[in-house]
Amino acid sequence: MNPKDKPFILIARVRVKSGKVEDYLKIAELVDAEVEKTEPGMLLHNFDSDPTDPLQFTWTELYKDDESLINHLNNPPVQDYVAKHLELAESLEVEIYGTLDDKTVEYLTVAWGEAGIPFKYFKSTRVGYIRDSIVT
Repeated sequence: MNPKDKPFILIARVRVKSGKVEDYLKIAELVDAEVEKTEPGMLLHNFDSDPTDPLQFTWTELYKDDESLINHLNNPPVQDYVAKHLELAESLEVEIYGTLDDKTVEYLTVAWGEAGIPFKYFKSTRVGYIRDSIVT
């Protein structure tokens, strides 16, 4: 299987500004609904709160493949969310776990580097598997 055709996980850690949690939850809810409607390659999309810090949240996203991530980043509702995020949050850090095509990693490094978003890529080793039922 080509690396760019494998599912992978993206974790985005968000720290919301004090007093802005409810506003942030509204934009997260809006983008989540739009992503569900417009992105069939987004297999899981959760926004979870940290049990010890009321200002810390985590997006957990499971993508079908590289193309699904690129589509997500270029989806207008996601771009609107990111613009509003800048007003309501203190920080955003992204981690990806899995195997991406080298061109995708290069794209992300440039795009998120220009946006000042810390990005860490945890490339899969030879240990692990993906169940066929997920990818078919």
